[in-house]
Amino acid sequence: MAQPRACQEQEDGLREVTLSTQRLRVLPPAVLSNPVLESLDLDRNKLRSITGISKLFNLKKLILSKNEIVDFPNEIQSLVCLEKLELNQNQIRVIPEGVFSNLPRLKHLRLNNNRLSALPRDLAACRGSLQYLNISNNLFRTFPQPVLQLAHLQELHVQNNALRQLPKELFQRQSLKMFKANGNPLREPPSEVCAGGIQQIRNYFSQLQHSLGQEDKRVKAMFLGASLAGKSTICKSLKQGQTKLVPKEERTVGIEISEFQIEDFTFLFWDFAGQLEYYMTHHVFITPQALVILVINLHMYQTNDETFKELVGFWINNLSMRVPNSVVLPVGTHVDCCQQEEVEKKRHDIMAKIAAMLAERKSILAHFIDNLEGSEEPEFYMDQWERLKEMESCTLTILNLVAVNCTDHRDIKKLEAAILEHVKNEELFPEVIRVLPPVYRQVEAAIVDIAQSEEMADHGMMDLQYLLSKLSQCEHLANLGRELLQDILRYLHRIGLVVWYEEIKHLESTVFLQPAFLITMFKLLVRYRLVQQLESISVDTLIGEHATIRDRSNWVWTFKSKAMLCHRAVRALVKHQLCLEGMRDIFEEVMGHRPHRGRGKLFSLLEHFELCLEVRHAKALNPQASEFVPGKPWETTQGQGESWYLFPTYLNQTEEVSEVWGGDHPEDLHIRAYFSPEIPEGFFQRFLVKACSFYSTHWVAKATCLLICNGKPLLIKENNQRAYSYLELRCRKPAGRTGFQLAWDFLIAVVFIVQKLAEEWPGLHVCVKTPCRTAGCPAELIWPDMDGTNAMTKEDVKTCGTCGHRFGAELLLPKVPKQLEEPPAQPSAHYYVTSYGTTTFGPSSIHVNRQNISSD
Repeated sequence: MAQPRACQEQEDGLREVTLSTQRLRVLPPAVLSNPVLESLDLDRNKLRSITGISKLFNLKKLILSKNEIVDFPNEIQSLVCLEKLELNQNQIRVIPEGVFSNLPRLKHLRLNNNRLSALPRDLAACRGSLQYLNISNNLFRTFPQPVLQLAHLQELHVQNNALRQLPKELFQRQSLKMFKANGNPLREPPSEVCAGGIQQIRNYFSQLQHSLGQEDKRVKAMFLGASLAGKSTICKSLKQGQTKLVPKEERTVGIEISEFQIEDFTFLFWDFAGQLEYYMTHHVFITPQALVILVINLHMYQTNDETFKELVGFWINNLSMRVPNSVVLPVGTHVDCCQQEEVEKKRHDIMAKIAAMLAERKSILAHFIDNLEGSEEPEFYMDQWERLKEMESCTLTILNLVAVNCTDHRDIKKLEAAILEHVKNEELFPEVIRVLPPVYRQVEAAIVDIAQSEEMADHGMMDLQYLLSKLSQCEHLANLGRELLQDILRYLHRIGLVVWYEEIKHLESTVFLQPAFLITMFKLLVRYRLVQQLESISVDTLIGEHATIRDRSNWVWTFKSKAMLCHRAVRALVKHQLCLEGMRDIFEEVMGHRPHRGRGKLFSLLEHFELCLEVRHAKALNPQASEFVPGKPWETTQGQGESWYLFPTYLNQTEEVSEVWGGDHPEDLHIRAYFSPEIPEGFFQRFLVKACSFYSTHWVAKATCLLICNGKPLLIKENNQRAYSYLELRCRKPAGRTGFQLAWDFLIAVVFIVQKLAEEWPGLHVCVKTPCRTAGCPAELIWPDMDGTNAMTKEDVKTCGTCGHRFGAELLLPKVPKQLEEPPAQPSAHYYVTSYGTTTFGPSSIHVNRQNISSD
């Protein structure tokens, strides 16, 4: 029986060939002489043509992604059996007619990341077969009409092109199951509608069939800048059309929101507090496609690097990472306190330093790109190269600084005129005009009326079903259905007029008609001078929470030393704050109805945005706990003990982590995740929340974190210096093959958490490297792309190009050594776990909503 099996394996080898990352420039003759070949993978080579491919007439699958192809290979038309074709990440500009008409079986086509602006008409010949099409990251300005004839298309990707309009015919067929169009300057339907998915797009076009669309000219303007720069004064002055000075004691705490008209444009002003403590919440609300008004106090500004970094550079840097395609209007204030010559000197200095910052950023990106292109194996870094090229094409648009005297109404009018001139510029703001069905505007107007009515409480929270009943009382909205209302709420949420977090279980039925109240909820625990707020909790409030003055002192000490608050402390603090705001009546709704176990809306928000982490201490296993069944939601049961909440942004001590870790060893497995231009403000704190949610045995500090998995420690340290920003990951050198497998699985899992979080900063580059293990050698090995399809390395030994020393590859990259003596079995580790989400270690995958496990 062995012989037939061997023959079968040999035959399978002839049918499927993988030649990725072989640096091929021509097709090997041995491949072209194999007529039975059905699958050929040529990913990540240096091919510019595929001469001879027509000989492989039985080919069903052809992968040519990440090569150097400029001219579309005409020979592909001879591959009449082809079902899957991938030509993504090349430099193709034109596809000739006559190719697809010969590919009647083609089901899967990837053309993304090329230079295409049109598709051939004969693509329609695949109408009976093509199910998947990806043309994202190209140069399409109008939607390619042949796509409309693909009757069986199930998945379509058109992201990051220059499309202004989508055809309604595309969504009339029911076969389409997935559609992605983000990154286009869409007007009809607007991007905010497309983000709701295919059904919302269908509903949008359905509404347009009943009435003509209306143009909606709306701009979100975000006021950023250091504390006391004059943001609130400018914001209020523009809204009221006259000077409106805001005293220091009334400065913004968190974010304030207001709406008003300039001509036929509706402006939604978001005034962000300047204190660093509040920046942790800014990431929730800083969005693309907005006008950023960066307010700079010219009286405080000095022409030196330190002042520039504090008042200007910090904000420019974070905008470059968070919303890299933004338009920024610098506004200089307090000019009445400066001489005219001084104003001009400071204006020139600010603009010159911003230009230098952006030029340095481009230079650094170009350097990274050159390094990858000049490496010995550039094909291993194609994804990183592609990402860097995307970042290189993105840049902040910095408008000319406008200097204003906030006490002079003429200067306010001058600023208003400048803002209006810029938002009318379609090149700067291609999405400022949106086409909407009339019902969208009608519902919006009705919601504004409800929010401003006397019967509406200041907090503006309303149950979704009750909101629907209120809206249905309007004569012109009597037939408004729940599905359409949800579509419109999603749209209004994305433009910032209301807030509705349907993805948060405890908030899915609550609509915030006054988004500013959401900020008030954040301010309860993420705020300036929080310790002083704790110390000022009144005795009456303490008694109401069954606490004493001594308890309050303990809360303050624990918070100062460990950045943690117990549930009672949080309840007392929130009750105290709400009483000061005159909103004591909503305390139970915000905090939950049960003193020790209630979830409430506040913690749902804080945990969703990774601003705090619940830490529960359980004394023993709970015999009443429900059975854990993989793939089914975990039904939690309440353990013993009071909940505690960690607020990483307030951490300061480091001694405990260092003591538990016991110091670095030269033999440690040791990697670094480098960040350019730097680690964003608040990134490490949010990383702590994510990582500690998966690995509940942990010790945390301001810039370090120690995680435990399978009884093995992993240390993460933050180093955030200019031009030298990285997270360092260390774990002890394992013994045996299984030890290496577990250690690298642990490291890779944490790297994935870092990379996933980094996706929220589109202008942030993260590169993983392993330092050379020779003491004093500065060399570092760049990790290849982590796409899950290729092994990190096939080599068993790596040689440092700087010091010449040789090391086992398993000491530098994720790899299991071929032969290592297994160490004796270790006793089981005892640790406490709280985790949720999806994580994968080796071949196993576990999905857990939430679980609590402990051992004696």
